[in-house]
Amino acid sequence: MTPPVLPATEPSSNVSRVAVSMLCLVAGAVALGVSPLFVRFADVGPLTSAFWRVMLALPALWLWTRIEVGGRRDGDAPPWTRATVLAGLFFAGDLVFWHLAIMHTTVANATFLATMAPVWVILASGLVIREAVPREAVSGLLLCLLGAALLIGFSYSYAPERLDGDGFGVITSMFFGAYVLAMRVARRSAPPGLLMFRSGLVTAAVLFVVAVVMEDKTLPSSWAGLASLLALALLAHSAGQGLLSFALGHLTAAFSSLVMFLEALTAAIAGWLVLSEALSAAQAFGGAAIVAGLWVARPRRARVSKR
Repeated sequence: MTPPVLPATEPSSNVSRVAVSMLCLVAGAVALGVSPLFVRFADVGPLTSAFWRVMLALPALWLWTRIEVGGRRDGDAPPWTRATVLAGLFFAGDLVFWHLAIMHTTVANATFLATMAPVWVILASGLVIREAVPREAVSGLLLCLLGAALLIGFSYSYAPERLDGDGFGVITSMFFGAYVLAMRVARRSAPPGLLMFRSGLVTAAVLFVVAVVMEDKTLPSSWAGLASLLALALLAHSAGQGLLSFALGHLTAAFSSLVMFLEALTAAIAGWLVLSEALSAAQAFGGAAIVAGLWVARPRRARVSKR
């Protein structure tokens, strides 16, 4: 992916837009962080749940698009771009390999390796999307990595029979990192709802084929399973990914990608509150390190895109 040079962002005295974007980023991370709970309660296969997560979100995303377009005709909407299609493909890859990692290695291994996504974003931002990475983002990344190691890294275990699953976890992080970069580019020319709807069409099409080929059960057999899928669609995808998409229009890809660590923190807290999973002192310190890393990496100036 070699996109054209992006329009330069410019300093602005309007700090509120950046503040709102940061709040949206945090809210989106919380919504995404609780999604594993709903996957656990859905009575379909994990890849099928990923398909329904996106497919059932499309009507809500279409309504969001209608609100954005307003009274304009469809012909006045921004055209499809390569970055939008790539965002859909990359997100499909992220979900597929995430679930493959869960099925072939431990949840701790899969989660820890998936949190490497910000590493790829920071390494590729300058080269791929020509967006400078501030020194504070690198420092914040190091703190977040320390926090992730304390939060879930102690549960990581190596075993030769799980090597494939660990590899799937690394691939998951690469796909999510590529998704963040593609969505950051796409947000320079189109609003978030439209991008979420269009990229969702691509993601749903890919996941439908994968689910049909790899799993037998495609429909939930209980109301609880259906409710879990609806929660995945509305909370995790429409709200969580939607808020991330909005934030990517106003915050750098490097800082926005650090939301991955906040997802891990939210998942740990949700497991503690809902599933009575214990949290150690080291994990609590790890959560504090993640929060500190996000604080260190926060934008120092209101660098806001023209859209």
